[in-house]
Amino acid sequence: MSGRVELLRLLADGALHSGEELAAALAVSRAAVWKRLQQLEEWGIAFEALPGRGYRLEAPIDLLDAAGIRAALPQGTRGQLRHLEVHETLESTSDRLLAVDDLPLGRIDACLAEFQNAGRGRRGRRWIAPFASGLCLSLNWSYRDAPATLGALSLAAGVAALRALDRLGVSGLALKWPNDIVLGDRKLGGILIDLRGEAAGPAYVVVGIGINMRLPESTRVRLATEGVNAVDLASIGTAPSRNALAAALIAELSSALSEYGARGMAAFADEWQGADALAGRTVAVLHGGQVLEGRACGVDADGALLLGIGGTMRRIVSGEVSVRPVG
Repeated sequence: MSGRVELLRLLADGALHSGEELAAALAVSRAAVWKRLQQLEEWGIAFEALPGRGYRLEAPIDLLDAAGIRAALPQGTRGQLRHLEVHETLESTSDRLLAVDDLPLGRIDACLAEFQNAGRGRRGRRWIAPFASGLCLSLNWSYRDAPATLGALSLAAGVAALRALDRLGVSGLALKWPNDIVLGDRKLGGILIDLRGEAAGPAYVVVGIGINMRLPESTRVRLATEGVNAVDLASIGTAPSRNALAAALIAELSSALSEYGARGMAAFADEWQGADALAGRTVAVLHGGQVLEGRACGVDADGALLLGIGGTMRRIVSGEVSVRPVG
């Protein structure tokens, strides 16, 4: 455990702690405590320094615990789980699992990180999440034969994420095509699918998911400048523990990956349609440098957005467009 994380564990309750108390607990000097506090800012963690009184975090922090996550998994999922990794920092949880080349059929690995140095969002964007402010999780799965409609897997993963959140008492969420979890028009999370394989052959899939748990105000401002209207579970008022959410997501995603191999998108279509945030709305689609405006009419079996323009229906394929509501 790094010195910064040792300090974080002492400050995690959000209470005020004196410099003397922290120095004694860590067996370091007061100057060393201050240095570690300054290093926390590199992870996007905000804290207050109150002269003569001590230090406290802007908000309590709920740190991940591998043993706690594993213990919260259903027995069947524990039997499937081969490796569970929890990292303080990592370039990318998905990149970590993309390097795996020996996953047996029917087994899963799960990788989580408190902080990602190079977390990836859709279309090459960076996923922004300060240390322990969200949940950064990736899960892998091997298919003996790739499902014919593998392009819709991000939609099925979205349904699985909503199942996990609903199980923990978080309701009222929706899915915005192709890979966002939203509350109204505010973004709570995102899903990224990485695939290694060939058509009509074996396929190796990594599902990456990020959920905003408790974002600092500075991060909200930064995201807003990039056009992202973010929301987190803490502001909704129904935030589960990060370990409980990690366990629920691992269980639901592993089940969904298996179910998708057997039945494809048909197993998730009704739930996705019920959660479709764009259904019936007028949207603008950036497609090949051209903006198309029309009415969102759901998705097809391949996961493509159906866009009604005049009297015609256009298929918009995932990965080639961005969608933004305009009304």
